[in-house]
Amino acid sequence: MKDFKELLAIVEQEIADIQYPAEPKNFYEPVKYILSLGGKRLRPVFGLMACNMYSDSVAEAVKPSVGMEIFHNFTLLHDDIMDNSKLRRKKPTVNAKWGDNVAILSGDGMTYIATKYVMTAPEKVRLQCMDLYLKTAIEVCEGQQYDMDFETSNDVSLQDYLKMITLKTAVLPAACLKIGALIGGASENQAQMLYDAGIKFGIAFQIQDDFLDMYSTPEVLGKPVGGDVNECKKTVFYHKIIELMPADRVEEWRTFYASHDYTFEAKLAKAREYFAEFGIDKQVQQMVDEYYSESFALLEKAAPAGKADVLKSFLEKLRVRIS
Repeated sequence: MKDFKELLAIVEQEIADIQYPAEPKNFYEPVKYILSLGGKRLRPVFGLMACNMYSDSVAEAVKPSVGMEIFHNFTLLHDDIMDNSKLRRKKPTVNAKWGDNVAILSGDGMTYIATKYVMTAPEKVRLQCMDLYLKTAIEVCEGQQYDMDFETSNDVSLQDYLKMITLKTAVLPAACLKIGALIGGASENQAQMLYDAGIKFGIAFQIQDDFLDMYSTPEVLGKPVGGDVNECKKTVFYHKIIELMPADRVEEWRTFYASHDYTFEAKLAKAREYFAEFGIDKQVQQMVDEYYSESFALLEKAAPAGKADVLKSFLEKLRVRIS
């Protein structure tokens, strides 16, 4: 089986080989630009890894997997518009360079380019792949809407949060795994187990990001630690402490969390005091471990003997990436 570096090189070459029409320049240049900014390319590599579990050749999975990466970058482009972000991967965002209107239109175009790429899946599984791609695209939009709704609501539970990150974050890598597996010749049952493994992994990955934002270092994280707290983002920590603290202290917590009266450092320190009081750091890390364990168990069931090792090894590296 091919390793991550080999599969990543295939993905990067396919993206580099995309041919864009010369005109209209302000439509295609932003697409080319955002795809040139790089990123981990986890999603298309997942697709190729899943295909490689069931087939010695990943050739037929390359374009569909890259299609999923194009769709992912479309979501980043539109996220930057909604967040009014000026930087993406330390470079100006599309909306910062070209303006919101151009960014919206180019983002829309990326969804159709992505669709054309997914449509290249082999005929015998094309309908399944397209159906899953379109279902996933809708779910990602649903997750984004929930995320926006939750910003202004106090009536949000931990289960609501998990549903939101499942839709916004986890369904896309899960779909990449299933599409790759189907193209590689997996049975529907095997492909579905890989999808379920991807969901578990995606949830674990997002919760771990929440954890790292609270307890990593600026040098390792690449940005100030505690940004979520200072921006009043309702991450897993926010919901977990409400679940565990006495009811008569919930309003105290919510008032503190919504406050802008603290310095950056003071609010982070105070939040950590709350989390230490109720052992939230350990609770959150336990959640990460449990979701990863469930993901690995599903991978073992889905893959032919010995064929899950490359993907499991890669997921394990992601698990400890900054911890």
